Amino acid sequence: MKRIGLLSDTHGFLDEEYFDFFKAVDEIWHAGDIGTNETADRLQAFKPLRAVFGNIDDHIIRSRFPEQQKFEIEGMKILMTHIGGYPGRYAPSVKQEIFKNPPDIFISGHSHILKVMPDKHLKILHINPGAAGNRGIHKVKTVLRFVLNNNKISDLEILEKSRK
Repeated sequence: MKRIGLLSDTHGFLDEEYFDFFKAVDEIWHAGDIGTNETADRLQAFKPLRAVFGNIDDHIIRSRFPEQQKFEIEGMKILMTHIGGYPGRYAPSVKQEIFKNPPDIFISGHSHILKVMPDKHLKILHINPGAAGNRGIHKVKTVLRFVLNNNKISDLEILEKSRK
């Protein structure tokens, strides 16, 4: 069993409440637009971090994290990238991979819109954690946590905070 904390689009900002929300997780996953190396360092010092770079990330973040992460955990295939689209509108950069070798869970950020939706055709769960930072079009900041255990996802919880 692995407890996962998921966020995206921090743009260099981390609310202290996120650390309380992620206290019991085993890993934190960041779906891009980290913003600063210091943001990544704070997350990594708190919990093991898996991350991808986003379109606003500089050369330091891009040298530290890949554009895509493909891995298996608790029997589930995960594909994470920043700009990935969603079921029915996958981005060209991931579309071929998704159709050729569908993951169980596809994670992307970028839109600043929280989405958890199935792709019924490919049997994929798409998750976009929305945006955790203070920059962008969103009015509410969101981060997620969930449990992966024996090929299943469960206990998905959302922390919502008003953007100031």
